[in-house]
Parts: sequence; structure tokens; C-alpha cells
Amino acid sequence: MTDVDLVLRGRVLTPEGEREASVAVVGGRIAAVGPADAAADAREERRLEPDEVLIPGLVDTHVHVNEPGRTEWEGFATATAAAAAGGVTTILDMPLNSIPPTTTVPALRVKQQAAQGRVAVDVGFWGGAVPGNLGTGELRALHEAGVFGFKCFLAPSGVDEFPHLGRAQLDAALDELAAFDGLLIVHAEDPDVLHAHENPGGPRYADYVASRPDEAEAAAVEHVIAGLRRTGGRAHILHVSSAAVLPLLRAAKADGLRITAETCPHYLTIDAGQIGDGETRFKCAPPIRDAATQDALWAALADGTLDAVVTDHSPATVELKTAGGGDFARAWGGISGLQLGLSAVWTAARARGVPLAEVLRWMSSGTAALAGLPDRGRIAPGARADLAVFAPDERFTVDAHALAHRNPVTAYEGRELRGRVRATLLAGEPVDPAAPAGRLLSRPDAPGD
Repeated sequence: MTDVDLVLRGRVLTPEGEREASVAVVGGRIAAVGPADAAADAREERRLEPDEVLIPGLVDTHVHVNEPGRTEWEGFATATAAAAAGGVTTILDMPLNSIPPTTTVPALRVKQQAAQGRVAVDVGFWGGAVPGNLGTGELRALHEAGVFGFKCFLAPSGVDEFPHLGRAQLDAALDELAAFDGLLIVHAEDPDVLHAHENPGGPRYADYVASRPDEAEAAAVEHVIAGLRRTGGRAHILHVSSAAVLPLLRAAKADGLRITAETCPHYLTIDAGQIGDGETRFKCAPPIRDAATQDALWAALADGTLDAVVTDHSPATVELKTAGGGDFARAWGGISGLQLGLSAVWTAARARGVPLAEVLRWMSSGTAALAGLPDRGRIAPGARADLAVFAPDERFTVDAHALAHRNPVTAYEGRELRGRVRATLLAGEPVDPAAPAGRLLSRPDAPGD
């Protein structure tokens, strides 16, 4: 080949498997994947080290950036720097925790303006479905403006500016989205079940888990499935933490319903038995459950019941995460894991005999498919040259103060992980957070795209 911008040579994880290969990049896209010694007249050539493997950049469809409005929690510059450090080349930003939330087109424009020129990786946006924008035409307007789908909560979200949908409102949202085949992504916990299991809180982690039981997830997923049976629409279940949800998803998929689901690294790598009382850095909703549940989630990934693994990076300040001096009822929930998701999942996967290709299927090609971005998540001709150089055997111990996200708190603090990202390339160019070159994305089939 001639006029090649970059050739990378070494171990490459292709859709057909891992092999010694060369990857030629032209104009930000992969032009060819050939033999390791294939001739190429390239302006730049890089040979991977023997302990490195070239992998597709990750696509993380569940990230809370929180800018504008709560930038002290995170922000586009720090979030995308953390993403790049963890091999993530595309993120989709959640509509809440920013002020204003992304529930109108003007609010989307405010968020895009806040992100413009400050993102080290590519960033797309979810819209939000809340009681105030149902039946107003705003959901269709957001869809046409390029959001990737619509997030809703079926129980209180924790922030007043993003209220949850009741049962009738869930049905109304599914009706409205079905008219233009929009995707509803659902935080699935049932408020009636949560209310029935309320407790005073305190430092005992077991009490916190008891306040958000498996039944809350299962009941909410049943409501979503019933709505899909009625409308024929599309829905995606966020952050599955409960084994009780899995048979419901299997049955719905077997019946041909258009439903997908994800879980998160913290549910796959941490279990309730490892969480001490008062350790509120582990608080998230739904909660991290027991080891048997964790085994069931791994099995559900293997058999396709669960489609993806995403971080649900949901940061806050140290003061909020430790509010109440260890009282789980008072501390803010959310796990900061954007930089560590791949390493955490790979560490657990290799211990279970799960190959790296499967991990990338859940965290890269599968999430790219969920987002409707078919030119990402694979090392193949025509795909974007969004890539990461990964050393799967390298060990490191997590130090929250050394991570790129804004606040030095994470559930992975002090853990020894395997697998380090040594370089990340966006459209064939090394990512440099000091010179951010990421793009703001719209859904590919949006008008004008």
C-alpha cells in the first residue's frame, strides 16, 4: 500500500480472533489488516511490544459527565481524559446531573456548547424522558437533533430536576417513542417496592442492600416488558445488578421483543462480602449484591442475556461520597470507574477463563451496536482507527489520586488489577488531553447527518 498515514504491527485483536498482523490507517480509518510483515509505504510505523495487543477502542454508552451545572463533580475535560487513559474512545453522556438536564433541544445545545473543544475522545448525548416533556413534541425534536435515545427513571433519580416516570407515564413514553422508533433506556427500580423496604439507613451495608431488593428491579423490568409487548417499541435496561431480572430478559428476547440490557464492572468484580460497613465509596443504585448474583451476571453475559458492559461512571465530590460519616442513607451514590473499567473486567475475566475477545465484545463492539455506531468497536477495513494498545499481563495497584477523573475517590482504590492501557488512538492519532481532538456526535441517522 502507498500513501498510508500509519502502520501498526504486532498482536492484533480482530473480529476473527487475535493474531500477528499489520494495521494500515489512512485518513483516520483502517484501510487494511494484513500479514504482520506486509509492505506499506507509511509516513509512520509503530511496532507493538511483545506483551502488548492492539484492541478496538471501547465505546462506553453510560457516562455521567455532569457539565454544566455540577462540574465540581466531573466535567468534559476530566471525564474524557479518564476515558482515554482507560482505552475508551467514544462515550455517551447521560442527560441528568447536569443543569439543565438534557430534556429539551435548547438544553442539548447548552451541553454541546459546554463540551465543544474540550473533549479528548468522541462524545454523544442521551436525551431524557421526564413527565414534563411527554406529549409536548420535545422527544421527537430531541431525536431529530441527534440524541441517541432517551433515559428515564422509574423511581426517584436523586436530583429534583430529573423526575421519574410513573407507570402511566412509562406507557406514554413508550407510545411516543414507538412512533419514530426511538430507544428508551431505563433505570429499572420500582418505587413501590423501594418504599416498602425503606429503612433508617446507617453504616451496615447489608441494610443498604435490603433497602433496594431484587424485587425492585424485577418489578420494574416487568413493567417495561409489558409496554414493549403492547407497543412493539425498543428499550434497553440499564445497570442490571440482580439475577431476578435475567429470566425475564431471556423470555422477552425469546419472544422477539426488542430489548437489550447491560451490567457494569462493579457488579462483575466486587461482591457484597467484600464491602465493609461504612464504606460508602461502594454505594450505587441498584446496589452491588452477593457473589452468587455476580456468577449469574457472568453467565448471562456468556449466553447473550446481557448485551454489554458499561461503567455507569457516576462521580461526585469526596464530601458527597463520604457524607454522613459512613451512613449509606446520607452518602451520595455512584461509582467512578471510567478509566478502570477494562482493567477491572479483564482481571475478573481472566480469573474465570474468559478470553479478552469476549470482554471487548461486551465493551466495544456490543456497545457500538447499541449506540448505532457500526464503524466503531472492531479492527477491520473501513472501521474508524479508534484503537488502544493494551498490555494484558501488566499489574498495577489503583491509586485514586493518580486517576484522571476529577475527584480522587473510587470503589477500586487499593485493588491490584491486570491489564494496562499504554496508548489510545482516536482516528489514528494519539490522544492528548492537553490538545483535545474529540468530536461531538449525533446519531448517524439523524437529519443532516
